[in-house]
Amino acid sequence: MSQTKQVKQLDRVIIRFAGDSGDGMQLTGDRFTQESAVFGNDLVTLPNFPAEIRAPQGTIPGVSSFQVHFADHDILTAGDRPDVLVAMNPAALKANLGDLPKGATIIVDTHDFTKRNLDKAGYSSNPLDKLGEVDDLLAGFQVQPVDLTGITVEAVKDFGLSRKDAARAKNMFALGLLSWMYGRPTESTIEFLTKKFGKKPDILGANIAAFKAGWNYGETTETFVVQYEIKPAKMPAGTYRNITGNLALSYGLVAAGVRSGLPVFLGSYPITPASDILHELSRHKGFGVTTFQAEDEIAGIGSALGAAFAGQLAVTTTSGPGIALKSETIGLAVMTELPLVIVNVQRGGPSTGLPTKTEQSDLLQAMYGRNGEAPVPIVAPQSPGDCFAAAVEAARIAVTYRTPVFLLSDGYLANGSEPWSIPSIDELPAIDPDFATEKNHVSAKSADGEPDEYWPYQRDAETLARPWAIPGTAGLEHRIGGLEKAGTTEVGHGNISSDPANHDAMVRLRAAKVAAIADSLPPLEVDDPSGSAKVLVVGWGSTYGPIGAACRRVRRAGYDVAQVHLRHINPFPKDLGEILKRYDKVLVPEMNLGQLSRLLRAEYLVDAIGYNHVYGLPLKAAELADAIGALVGEAEGIAVDLGEHGTAPADHETASEEATR
Repeated sequence: MSQTKQVKQLDRVIIRFAGDSGDGMQLTGDRFTQESAVFGNDLVTLPNFPAEIRAPQGTIPGVSSFQVHFADHDILTAGDRPDVLVAMNPAALKANLGDLPKGATIIVDTHDFTKRNLDKAGYSSNPLDKLGEVDDLLAGFQVQPVDLTGITVEAVKDFGLSRKDAARAKNMFALGLLSWMYGRPTESTIEFLTKKFGKKPDILGANIAAFKAGWNYGETTETFVVQYEIKPAKMPAGTYRNITGNLALSYGLVAAGVRSGLPVFLGSYPITPASDILHELSRHKGFGVTTFQAEDEIAGIGSALGAAFAGQLAVTTTSGPGIALKSETIGLAVMTELPLVIVNVQRGGPSTGLPTKTEQSDLLQAMYGRNGEAPVPIVAPQSPGDCFAAAVEAARIAVTYRTPVFLLSDGYLANGSEPWSIPSIDELPAIDPDFATEKNHVSAKSADGEPDEYWPYQRDAETLARPWAIPGTAGLEHRIGGLEKAGTTEVGHGNISSDPANHDAMVRLRAAKVAAIADSLPPLEVDDPSGSAKVLVVGWGSTYGPIGAACRRVRRAGYDVAQVHLRHINPFPKDLGEILKRYDKVLVPEMNLGQLSRLLRAEYLVDAIGYNHVYGLPLKAAELADAIGALVGEAEGIAVDLGEHGTAPADHETASEEATR
């Protein structure tokens, strides 16, 4: 008979599951996320795993974690400091303890706190043996030691598994326990396990038994006397699903193919953290998608550019090191003026760097990383779900303006997830490839004054785009290649040209074509509720969430601040310069050493101030709020005290980090 449990209402919770890279923390976190999505909470996730394929077991470099922030209101980030840590071993405890606020709950699997594992984690003694003592390392936290492994092994003993295999189900026990603590629906997890292990009855049975045992443990034990309730969030009407950035980006490319009527071709070489896009697009042959896993990065983009020449919506995906290898072919795409979407899912660098960590350090590479004057438009999504719309936009620009386009995502967006409102296909912009089908130039030989030649470098007056003729179209044969062409507005025949004046004109024309894209961009949306702010925070890409959360903190503390976020970085929106002039101070937070701030300084002569952290992790909202507050104080000549809305300690159960109300 279960005891009466107290139910406590919360508006949001941040939970981090952490363990060895073989403990299934990513799966556990993902399942908890799906349960929360089904329940209707707003949520944001942060998976974090080792760079090594198989890091040494039980060591701090081998710790894998998954953080989920879910709430009954609109939130923007995965949260700065977890309210709950589930630690599967000493290394997981030590690696994550510094991120916890005092009062946070720590659920620890006591089974793996052996002398060997404690030594690997750098503990001289077992911190669990000193709970409540003078030298308690965990003083100030609500520590719940539970033999997760031992209870799991006992719960699944009827399925005939070895002890090692039985112990692997401990992540499902932890998931069951946390699902009970926070009232998560369990049906979706049971369905998931049934689908995943349906052909392995013993494994299926053990995982379901462990999951239910975790739930029952919370329901019946005296250790956990409080359940927490987080109500569903009020979201705009629509059909939602939980989605990661890489999945949303893949769907966006498929949708762009549908809206343009073009078959999608992906030429790619696997690389973390972009490989999921290749995997996902390979499943959509029914939508006319062709995927080619090339032998290397150069072959991947070469095949994509060939597909563009052949009249397909061409895409290549990679991360920063791959962009370095693709740069020559990107220059060829600029010279030939062919549509090509280049997806760079940025990661920590340089070289191999931090393959599983996030960074924004490839902006200048995208802007300038080619020989010659080779301008390429740049589009950047701001959240996992926004990767869908950004992919459609990149395809629109590429096809409309006959140019390669950079789509700069990053590891945080790629692997993180959020609820996404599924759009109607009719809501998406139409993309018209407008293929050339007829001759377009009247030569001196024309007998009737009708076009009798095809000139591939004549220009559309509005977009400056050249015509796109599919090879094999009778009468539209033309030259193409990496040598400069005679392609100015007066001479568009495309023959190879070494004429100095022509080259100067072509360089300027290609730059003008990219600049003309700004004419098609909507006005920027400036978030300045009071209209009295003197400080503007400018961001791009995945910093949208931390910047938005930080601005909310500053406003709740009683101060004014404005925010604007850039999707288009090359060209900049036409109204950006005027917006920057309205404010006394401009702050540019980035996960690099100041790349956008350099571009803004150069373009607009504005004293852009950088806020730069390159930790391989998203920016923290509370720390950024402190920086914004200091700048507000400087701009307004006042003393600014953010109190609990900055990095000052706050009650971890009641502080609504990003509440909009």
